[in-house]
Amino acid sequence: MFSAALTSVADLRAVAEWLAQQLSIDVGLVVRRGFQILGVLLLAYAGFRVLTLITGRIEKAVDDGDPNTLSEREQRGKTLAQLLNNVGGVAIGVGAGLTILNFFIESGPLLAGVGVAGLAISFGAQSLVKDVISGFFILLENQFGVGDIVKVNGAGGVVERMTMRVVMLRDVHGVLHVVPNGSINLVSNMTRGWARAIVDIGVAYKENVDNVIRVMREVAAELWRDAEWKGRLFEEPAVWGVEQLADSSVNIRLVAKTVPGKQWEVGRELRRRLKNRFDREGIEIPFPQRTLHLGDAESLASLLSARTEESQAPRR
Repeated sequence: MFSAALTSVADLRAVAEWLAQQLSIDVGLVVRRGFQILGVLLLAYAGFRVLTLITGRIEKAVDDGDPNTLSEREQRGKTLAQLLNNVGGVAIGVGAGLTILNFFIESGPLLAGVGVAGLAISFGAQSLVKDVISGFFILLENQFGVGDIVKVNGAGGVVERMTMRVVMLRDVHGVLHVVPNGSINLVSNMTRGWARAIVDIGVAYKENVDNVIRVMREVAAELWRDAEWKGRLFEEPAVWGVEQLADSSVNIRLVAKTVPGKQWEVGRELRRRLKNRFDREGIEIPFPQRTLHLGDAESLASLLSARTEESQAPRR
């Protein structure tokens, strides 16, 4: 069996030498280039694995163990991990490709050609360069990160992903908005530091405003004492007072300083509790009403009476 294997190897070598002679191919060079390319691909694969390991370590290092909240440290870490993964992946891929090309093409002319091509592309890709530079400064200045709730150029939602070129936002309807970094003029971050829930409640003009404010303060104190909700509040909610004398209601404002991203939950809970408490206290929450003044009421009454008699008359 061993001799048969040696014979097969010798036959393959003979075939390779014959092909090399016929095609004028340097078999040794082909073998060397094959191993070199394989080595570059293995190094690139190892680089991707190391990059994945590093980004995973970054995300684990900033994870505080609470799945319900995303701290500023976690947001910054996740954003950094995403960008590092994107930039590092491109760098490894381009480096591996240029190294393999260098085996077949001299690097000097190749780099010169790349330089000329880059100069030509730069004139047509100014917006791309602007996007990348803007993305770099967004990350450097920590304007917002993955998990933040922001409004960018009129589009609002949760930041799902950030790259050096675009920001991806998912709004409350599930729509994904992709915003180029270079087009961002104004960013409104609603989840940085602290947030505020603003609840305006309208009551009827007949109600005693002081009594309504007292009831609202009691509801606010109950929420502050509730262990389930206290962790989402920085301080006890406060009643600021009468905010507006509207057409059909007196609007009273209650505010709560909350953990970032929890202002909407707190606002909904306050409205629920206020509605239930107002029902028990008999405090009216009005709805718009209209009073119609008719200039010639007698003529209208005669017309309605005639129509009524006409409809009630027996048909022949």
